[in-house]
Amino acid sequence: MKIRYGIVGVGGMGSGHAQALQTIEEAGLAAVCDIIPEVAERVGTQYSIPWCTDYHELIDRKDVDAVMVATPHYFHPEIAIYAMEKGKPVISEKPISVTVSAADAMVATAKRTGVPFGVMFQTRAEPIWRAAREIVDSGRLGEIYRTMLVYADFRSQAYYNSAGWRATWNGEGGGVLINQAPHALDRFSLLGGLPNKVSAFTATRNHSIEVEDTAAAMLEYPNGAVGYIYCSTTESPGTNIMEFAGEHGKLQIVGKQIRLWDVPEGVKGYSDTCTQMWGDPSFVEVPVTLPECETGHAVILRNMARHILYGEKLIAPGVEGIRTVELINAIILSGKTGKPVSVPVDRDQYDAFLKSMIQESKPKESTGPDLRITDSVH
Repeated sequence: MKIRYGIVGVGGMGSGHAQALQTIEEAGLAAVCDIIPEVAERVGTQYSIPWCTDYHELIDRKDVDAVMVATPHYFHPEIAIYAMEKGKPVISEKPISVTVSAADAMVATAKRTGVPFGVMFQTRAEPIWRAAREIVDSGRLGEIYRTMLVYADFRSQAYYNSAGWRATWNGEGGGVLINQAPHALDRFSLLGGLPNKVSAFTATRNHSIEVEDTAAAMLEYPNGAVGYIYCSTTESPGTNIMEFAGEHGKLQIVGKQIRLWDVPEGVKGYSDTCTQMWGDPSFVEVPVTLPECETGHAVILRNMARHILYGEKLIAPGVEGIRTVELINAIILSGKTGKPVSVPVDRDQYDAFLKSMIQESKPKESTGPDLRITDSVH
């Protein structure tokens, strides 16, 4: 038996998912939907499957077992919720929503209906992040004292000019945080947990856009730990670094390299018992073995199919997607107000803030027709 997917939104990343489904033995592509008829027809014809322009029609089809939502993120909640209400398992592209209040509604629907819900956080499946999660989940680091994420990438002005919705409050609801950084923020919060307070700075440095292309935040955690986040689309070459420092070890991921140090005596444990003024706890670097495994978007599509068929554990449950939205909303709100923001974020406050930003949002001038091209670089 194969799980028959329907894809909503095939002008961009959705077309990549359609291609990925051709390689998965547990699943297949049954139908596609896009608001632009020419796009829906082109992809439907390419795979010799039905196509439509109304997501309700796709979800209501009896030959669609599960739904992949690959629309701009403002539309993720309504489509995903409709699918779950109809009993159809759903995978949402990242982030699951623009606001935490909308994420709440998605999570509540998933829990109430019991319908499988996933998010396209495919980087969780990469060997380096599987190994990192195993290290943290095993408790090997001990109590974590510090977290750090630097995610610096590059986007050209031409990228932002490629569509009227890009980098606008009305079209995206944010900039680098909500578009480029969600994968990094997901892995960061998966390994380090969520802070309870965020003090942030956001700015538009190098682009003619109305949302942030640079964001930095200091984090405070419930146990007294501290953290730091920096995200931007203003640097080349790019940088991707995470660190987690704990009582019994330190984990560092730089690009595609992972390093682990054990501190057997413990940092505070040594400090509390050491009698030497210039003493230093001993530490040893430990080799990290990376598992051999499949990577890419197909992993999440296959995983959901196997979850439905065989009960396989979800790699990226949709209910965990709310953590990323909490961080995004907290950093944006703190950066805009200049004040610390508590986590969980005040839902009403953020909704009111975003409404005011949308009201101030202005249409772009002379962007031409939207270019809907699958990202083959990032």
